[in-house]
Parts: sequence; structure tokens; C-alpha cells
Amino acid sequence: MYNLDRVIVTPEVSKYRLFCFLSTRIVPDKNLVVVTRDDDTTFGILHSRFHELWALRLGTSLEDRPRYTPTTTFETFPFPEGLTPNIPAAAYADDPRAIAIAKAAARLNELRENWLNPADLVRREPEVVTGYPDRILPVSPEAEKELKKRTLTNLYNARPTWLANAHKTLDEAVAAAYGWPADLPDDEVLARLFALNQERAAAQAKTS
Repeated sequence: MYNLDRVIVTPEVSKYRLFCFLSTRIVPDKNLVVVTRDDDTTFGILHSRFHELWALRLGTSLEDRPRYTPTTTFETFPFPEGLTPNIPAAAYADDPRAIAIAKAAARLNELRENWLNPADLVRREPEVVTGYPDRILPVSPEAEKELKKRTLTNLYNARPTWLANAHKTLDEAVAAAYGWPADLPDDEVLARLFALNQERAAAQAKTS
């Protein structure tokens, strides 16, 4: 996929709007929405409170679970100026805003991965085919039972302090990229995002 080693994915239907990285050696099924970016900055913006609120408001639902519809959520979401998906990540690699978001996003991802597959419960073995991700195997039957409980849904159901703090740090970095206060009420966030969406749509209409 565009010479990327990994891409960003999110379940089409999910209790929580969660994003993860997936190796491009793995073929995603139809229930995953794929964003063909591999940078931590894009990952962080998508996993921020700002995009989550936008996706929940503009997405659809299946029974009681939100559905992520790219045409109304991703394609309409106004990313921070200069950090939009049409710009290669390398072009803003030195932008302090991008660096702050990437640092917070990478830390969030690292903490989650450490919880999902802790070193004392798993061992990693090289895959038979070179280039594929390592196989993650439980170290014992007891570890296997524990690992079955370690899903992202269960993690976000519990939402431990370390996870809440990691998201808070990420949200603060994304808010700073917009030039907004981090503690804006949800309705104010949506109003500002909509105004930015309309402003860019109008600018695009003038040039088309």
C-alpha cells in the first residue's frame, strides 16, 4: 500500500472509536476502515477527542454501536492547518505541533501495546515468512487465559488512569495544533470544527 510498512485502521462498527496500526503484510477485511498513512501525527489527530466527537456526530450507527463512515467522518474532518492528509508527513516533520502530537500518539500506542501483550505473558517468535510481523505467543496456559481478557474494548471499558492521562496529553497537543484551549466543551469543539469545515469548503469552491 503506497510503499508503507503499516497503515492506520479502525473498525467500521465499534463501541469506541479506536485506531491502531496494522502491518501492510496483513490484508484487512471488509470490516476495517483503512487510512493509508503511517505517521504518528495523523494517528494522533484521528485518535484525539476532536476527531472522535466529529465521527460520533457525523457517522451512522448499527443498533447501539457507532459506525465510522469515511465519506462523512474522515473526508469532511478539518485537520489542523498544515497537518492535513494531502500533505506528506515528511513535509511537516519539523513542525513543533506535529512533533508534539506524534510524541503523545506514539506514547499512547506504546502503553496500549504493553498492556495488550506484556513481556511477562508473551514471547515473540519470527514468522516463517521473512518480512511478516513476529508471532506473539503466550508463555503458558495461564498467560493465554489472561491474554484473552486483554482486548482494547476491555481496556477502554476500564479506562485506567494511565490511559486517561495518555489521551489527555494527546488531546492537549492536538488542541494546541488548532490554536484552541484544550478544555473546550463538546458543543464548542463541534461548532469550531464545523466553522473550519465550512471555511475550507468555501475556499475550495472559489478555486475550482
